[in-house]
Amino acid sequence: MMADRLQHRGPDAGAVVALGDAVLGHRRLAVIDTNVHANQPMADSSATNWIVYNGETYNFRELRAELSAKGVHFKTRSDTEVVIEAYKAWGPACVKRFNGMFALAVWDAENRTLFLARDRLGKKPLFWSRTHSGGIVFASEVKSLLAHPDVRRDPNPKAVGQFLSLNYVLGSTPALEGLQVLPPGSYILADGSGGPSPISYWDLADAFRNKRTFKSERAASEELRALIDDAVACRLVSDVPVGIFLSGGIDSSAVAASVRAQSAGDVPHSFSIAFTEKSYNEAEEAQAMADYLNIPHHDQTMEMDPENTLARMVYYADTPFADTSFFPTYYLAEFARRNVTVALSGDGGDELFCGYETYSADRMRALAGWLPGGVFKLASRAVDAALPVSFDKISFDYKIRKFLRGAHMDADSAHYFWRTIFEAKDKAQLIRRDRQPDALEDGKDVFLTHAAAVADCHPLDRAMYTDIKTWLVDDILLKLDRTTMAHSLEARTPLLDYRIAEFAASLPVAMKMRRMTKKYVLKQSQQGRVPDWVMTRPKRGFNAPVSHWLTGQLRDMAQDITRDRILDDWLELSVVDRLWADHESKREDNGLKLLGLINFSIWLRQIRENQVFAPLRAAAPTTMQSAPQSD
Repeated sequence: MMADRLQHRGPDAGAVVALGDAVLGHRRLAVIDTNVHANQPMADSSATNWIVYNGETYNFRELRAELSAKGVHFKTRSDTEVVIEAYKAWGPACVKRFNGMFALAVWDAENRTLFLARDRLGKKPLFWSRTHSGGIVFASEVKSLLAHPDVRRDPNPKAVGQFLSLNYVLGSTPALEGLQVLPPGSYILADGSGGPSPISYWDLADAFRNKRTFKSERAASEELRALIDDAVACRLVSDVPVGIFLSGGIDSSAVAASVRAQSAGDVPHSFSIAFTEKSYNEAEEAQAMADYLNIPHHDQTMEMDPENTLARMVYYADTPFADTSFFPTYYLAEFARRNVTVALSGDGGDELFCGYETYSADRMRALAGWLPGGVFKLASRAVDAALPVSFDKISFDYKIRKFLRGAHMDADSAHYFWRTIFEAKDKAQLIRRDRQPDALEDGKDVFLTHAAAVADCHPLDRAMYTDIKTWLVDDILLKLDRTTMAHSLEARTPLLDYRIAEFAASLPVAMKMRRMTKKYVLKQSQQGRVPDWVMTRPKRGFNAPVSHWLTGQLRDMAQDITRDRILDDWLELSVVDRLWADHESKREDNGLKLLGLINFSIWLRQIRENQVFAPLRAAAPTTMQSAPQSD
């Protein structure tokens, strides 16, 4: 049952193996060595250690050569076999040698120990929980864990509070009581002697603290270009078709340009999604970039099917989640999967190279920091009175309103504030009193704790480090993993190669943000590869026009969802009605707030009713096997 709920992640094969004290189940998306002999669960050569593994290890060929030199004989061409033999050779320290995205579990039968590990930046998820008997149950998604009778279904009030503040839940606060999330760059060893604690094997804080010096900006940009090329090259290794997500922005264009530069024969195709709302549509830029690189390109205009799509999106998100970019990424993954099984994405460039509008706000706050706080409050009231509300993407009126309300704060608090959806005073009115104070948790302390870990760094470095530890892993990478895996598509993120992450963290801030020019060194690295208009175009983001939809085609359905009595257990529904009234009259753009409440309502209903959706693709059945004897 648990494995069956993960069929969308692996439609090609499924098996469960009983190993005495352990039972391992796996669903496979065959990408490297598609032969059945590479299916999982897989044992090492002595049948002592067994693995289930989700992801890819891109340097598996180099590791295979090293292990072969030690006398290891391989039976498959898969990276999974390399990973299990690496564990046999080096134990838990093997993860430090992996360059990849992964969540893995190894059952060490000789030592009766379970080893769980997650990749450095958290590209692949891993959840676990204690059972009544003292054991551990784990899975790549919460919906799989909920098939186990010992896993609780009670929403965590602190997670609800964080969600209302941010429209996502921080990984350090699981959405359900009793659930645990293995942090990125960590592993645990469980031997039945008590509750295991995560052990960190990697963190970017040291790289942020230890700044490098370069002979010149050109030397830095050339090193970055070489790193990008190597990261792209190892992510093009596949036994199934590979494509590219292309928006026409600098991040995806850098990835596509590297693919083009390294493709001597057939070039992977690129894919994008179009919108009918002009301010949200980047199809023309994507096509122009594909034409410039001479890459075959495909786009599709997104047509919403709200009655069937919203519930599926919440289901596949696997947690309360309301990033509007979930919509286009979900449809983009569905579109690309018709042609390819793997797609390269440009995610990560904003967090590593200072690309978000919030970083511009951080810098402007520093420049205007000498002004008294009262000045910002007066300006905020004047803007609210004079500037009409627009539903356009990243509109000027939205940005200036948010900036003025947070500009009087200290640097780290302001950066948190610019990420918030419901502010503290609004949440106090929205959340039922009997749910307070736990549900008033806002996640600010988590942000400030991360900032304090690099307290001696530049404020922009602190902001980027905090975003990597929160926004990147708990929003951006969650979205990418869930939307692509919903359609059995593997997404690979070259810019989040850990070597590029370490390089970016070690750069002086001035190489990432030069005056008000964001991603400075990344743009320099692409000179001569991508056209100038890519370098100079404003960042637009990959969002959906939700605010428009909520006064149009989604209105009736969305209002019914937010009036579901299931929300009455948590929220004051009269406040929800007021949010709708202000949005429809354009007194405020409440699109993000209302989307959060819509998704929260659907999530509560799905959790309570244990809803399960049929896989979007036909999947091979899961088989039950006994552990074979060693040769």
